[in-house]
Amino acid sequence: MWTLKKAYYRAFQAVFNIGARCLPWRKPERAEEPGCITKIPDFLNKSGSIKPMVVTDPNLAKLGIAGKITAILDEANISYGYFDETASNPTVDMVEAVVKAYIKEGCDSFIAIGGGSAMDTAKAAAARIVRPRRTVNQLGGLLRVLKRIPTFIAVPTTAGTGSETTIAALITDPETQHKYALMDLCLIPRYAILDADLTLGLPPFITATTGMDALTHAIEAYLCWTYNTKESLRFAEEATKLIFENLEKAYADGSNKEARQNMMIASFKAGFAFTRAGVGNVHAIAHTLGGIYNTAHGLANAVILPVVLEEYGKAAYPKLARLAEITGVKTDGSEEDKAKAFIAEIYAMNSRMGIPESFDFIKDEDIPRMTKWAYKEANPIYPVPVLFNEEKYAEVIGKIRA
Repeated sequence: MWTLKKAYYRAFQAVFNIGARCLPWRKPERAEEPGCITKIPDFLNKSGSIKPMVVTDPNLAKLGIAGKITAILDEANISYGYFDETASNPTVDMVEAVVKAYIKEGCDSFIAIGGGSAMDTAKAAAARIVRPRRTVNQLGGLLRVLKRIPTFIAVPTTAGTGSETTIAALITDPETQHKYALMDLCLIPRYAILDADLTLGLPPFITATTGMDALTHAIEAYLCWTYNTKESLRFAEEATKLIFENLEKAYADGSNKEARQNMMIASFKAGFAFTRAGVGNVHAIAHTLGGIYNTAHGLANAVILPVVLEEYGKAAYPKLARLAEITGVKTDGSEEDKAKAFIAEIYAMNSRMGIPESFDFIKDEDIPRMTKWAYKEANPIYPVPVLFNEEKYAEVIGKIRA
């Protein structure tokens, strides 16, 4: 039975690849330099937007980061709505709260400030705005919005999620604890602000985990056997190299503006790469941890990534060897030698930045639904180098348990 399923999944991916090449893919128009948040009014004027809904989280509000953007809006005499109650692993209820505030304030656009959580909340809310008769759950899945959303300006304050360039919004249903994605090309933001000044002083651990999130995006996209284009492969390579060169610098010195800006660019490129090529089994498992245990997505990806790469074995060696060469991890020896050295370096990076190798909170009784959810998310859509059945997912989950 598993042999037949694998054949079907590979056939699905091959056919989907043909269809995907006919879709209207695009990248956001972007500004990418320290201080470029000042261009937000120009983007609003360019799009004809007169009252954006600012969506952020309480921490960024307290730190004054969100206030930097609202001050720019005030100076430009642009009125706006304001919502600062998003949280890690946003829920359906949060999305509905933003929709309610957007309608009440009479807004016509979005400015999402923060990490993936704020952007995902705002994206899902934008989808609900244009599809008012559908619930968030009904919009979950692939190409279920299919209608242009209001002007969307993404302002990332971490270098990791890549949400400023992706088609996805990850939402958790609190009743079932199931974390799932809304995926539609219309959810790609219209504009992206890549301003390293917003990330200066970001706590080291958050810098580390969000950076490893970006690395996961780049590597998983690179390993996909189909969907990739020359551009997505190039972006994945460039992102991986930038992350290896800059992440630990940013981790060690939060005021290193050059490293911070390079990480912002790496995150964007990795986000574009996985938007076009897809992610894989790392994300399928990580989303279950976010839904059930509220585990930060970047942390989950960081821990799972090297374990899954080891499980792929020789199927991933050629591309991992190429990444080892590009990053300078290992440039001689066999493909297997270089691939294994690359995986070992990921473990080492995690260790140097205080990221654990496993989690001590995964409960035995949760593993069956984790494996079920991961399997359902990945198959048939993710074009991974090695397809996992539920038994393999359970085995991998066992390896990340403390």
